[in-house]
Amino acid sequence: MKSHRVLGTLATVLLLAAPVAPVAAQAPIKIGEINSFSGIGAPFTGPYRQAVEMAVEEVNAKGGVLGRKLEVVFRDDKGQPAEAQKHAQELVASEKVALISGTFLSNVGLAVSDWAKQNRVLFVAAEPLTEALTWAKGHDHVFRVRPNTYEQGRMLAEKAAKLTSAKWATIGPNYEYGKRAWETFRDRLKELRPETQIVGEHWPTLGKIEPSQFVTAILAQSPDALYVSLFGSDWIAFVREADKRGLFKKMFVVGILLGEPEYIDPLKLEAPEGMLVTGYPWYDLQLPAHKEFVAKFMKRTDKNPVLGSLVGYITYLSIAEAIRKAGSTDTDKLVAAFRGLKVETPIGSITFRASDGQSTMGAWVGTTKLDAKRGVGVLINYEYVPGDRVLPSDDEVKKMRIGN
Repeated sequence: MKSHRVLGTLATVLLLAAPVAPVAAQAPIKIGEINSFSGIGAPFTGPYRQAVEMAVEEVNAKGGVLGRKLEVVFRDDKGQPAEAQKHAQELVASEKVALISGTFLSNVGLAVSDWAKQNRVLFVAAEPLTEALTWAKGHDHVFRVRPNTYEQGRMLAEKAAKLTSAKWATIGPNYEYGKRAWETFRDRLKELRPETQIVGEHWPTLGKIEPSQFVTAILAQSPDALYVSLFGSDWIAFVREADKRGLFKKMFVVGILLGEPEYIDPLKLEAPEGMLVTGYPWYDLQLPAHKEFVAKFMKRTDKNPVLGSLVGYITYLSIAEAIRKAGSTDTDKLVAAFRGLKVETPIGSITFRASDGQSTMGAWVGTTKLDAKRGVGVLINYEYVPGDRVLPSDDEVKKMRIGN
């Protein structure tokens, strides 16, 4: 009995003396990141991933979130909705991720969002721009970072309406994003200038444009102005054919996204001048937090940031902040935390609206000009338009979501 008491006391002493496992040694919080890392989205998603990794490393270096490190499990959806849904299922069932984030193409984003709704999983959409994601097809489990097609379309329309152009044509990819990007711009333009005429709409298949036939058709219609929602390799091919045929000298061009470094830098000095676009003048923004972000990204990658870099960084700052606010990785608590969530970002504070999950991140609207010193097109005479300046009211959102 005495020996047993001695052994018991010794065991208690050893137990008390044993070092307590550090909180950071707990299992990491896993986040499933689904994106188009190959194909037409790569110019955006490659830098996006680099910035995601940078943000996560910074969070983890400060002790993680709730004493646990963040870990991102990446999956490539290859631009296919079914592939993205398959990955979502596997990430939740096998990897036990706390939430799904990412996606690039609007149709892929809508597919993942529908899966998240059916399975009650939180989905933080980074890039897909269709307004339907948070409105007509919105639900409690989806939140979006970037300003959508409605917001950017209105920003551009309100600038374009001050011009004298009356006859418009459009060209864009034949899927959800391209159609929405045009419709919202067109509808707002007609509100502001009822005399607006539409003389042509052109819808090449995404990633498979044959530019000659479209340039010929547009020139034959003789519009005063052209609205473009092409991007990536489609846009580059169109520019080169249009430039040979003098299209940019014959009409005013408005382009959603076309001032973003992803899509203007590859053209170098072939970039059209004088276009009204949304973009990202990273080289000219003087906010101290943004300058710090640029310096860190360039040191890490030896490349300048693109908008994908900024979006990736802000997306994961937002996720980390939501987990902190929730105090948990429970889905219902995370959803509640995202409603009204305020996040400090390199471009200032943004808020995820409680009514629709849309963030108030804005966009820069300006005019393209060639910068011979840098050897690329840049954005000049730009204005940062906050998202909340062009977003619909909560009551309008309710009407959009009726029946969903």
